[in-house]
Amino acid sequence: MSFALYLIGYLLFIAGVAYAAHLAHVPQHWIFALILVLAGAGVLTGVKNTRHKDPA
Repeated sequence: MSFALYLIGYLLFIAGVAYAAHLAHVPQHWIFALILVLAGAGVLTGVKNTRHKDPA
């Protein structure tokens, strides 16, 4: 799978979670912290699953 697919999927996921938190009246600074944590996790997961293994 390509990194772009992971990026698009995680952006949609993050947007949904942020919107749900907004609807639940979570304070804005906690929503921003949640977005940063999820974005970091998304990049780590995307890189881990899409990078090619180095030849031995």
